[in-house]
Amino acid sequence: MPFYKVTYSEQYRRATVHNRGCNFRCLGCAYKIRDIAPVDNWPELGEVKAAVAALDVDRVHFMGGEPTTCEDLPEMLRYCKHELGLRTFLGHTNGSRVPTLDLDGANISFKAFSPEKHLHYTGYPADPVYDSFRRAFEAGLELKASTVYIPGFIDRDEVAAIARFVASFSPDIPFHVMGYIPIPGTPWPRPTEEQMQETVALVRGILSDVG
Repeated sequence: MPFYKVTYSEQYRRATVHNRGCNFRCLGCAYKIRDIAPVDNWPELGEVKAAVAALDVDRVHFMGGEPTTCEDLPEMLRYCKHELGLRTFLGHTNGSRVPTLDLDGANISFKAFSPEKHLHYTGYPADPVYDSFRRAFEAGLELKASTVYIPGFIDRDEVAAIARFVASFSPDIPFHVMGYIPIPGTPWPRPTEEQMQETVALVRGILSDVG
């Protein structure tokens, strides 16, 4: 789906351009339970460009849904970087198709390390995500990474394997461990505070910047 709104952070001098839709079908996706209002009038690309150009910002982030599914992303990256002189980032992406042209950085959310678990959880193969992260690093993008700790499924061993993959490029890449929020119809529990602390401590033995 096209981009449908632009938000603004005065504190961070940042515009964020939002789209809807995703190519993953994650079993534990919190978007499933949100009451998302319909978009009555989708803006034209020119309107989105004008909205960003009107803001006094240094950078622009693209968010979803999954921003890389938007067919207007390459043109928006080009416009923001070369015509507005802004830094360009994917504020959050599943990593399946990270572009390198006109993009300065990306925050990639890894769903699972095991190919079987990744396919089961997302409906999408894992290899394109890990290959995309590798290409982004080799292209010199500023990278961050994250994953959701799901006790009994994406457990500590999975989280640690993802962290080791990230550390194989640089141990200084920022990494964020999030605790799973139970979604109706899924069998997994919310992690306890103790489980979260143990998991974060494990990852801090692998990477230097862990939250």
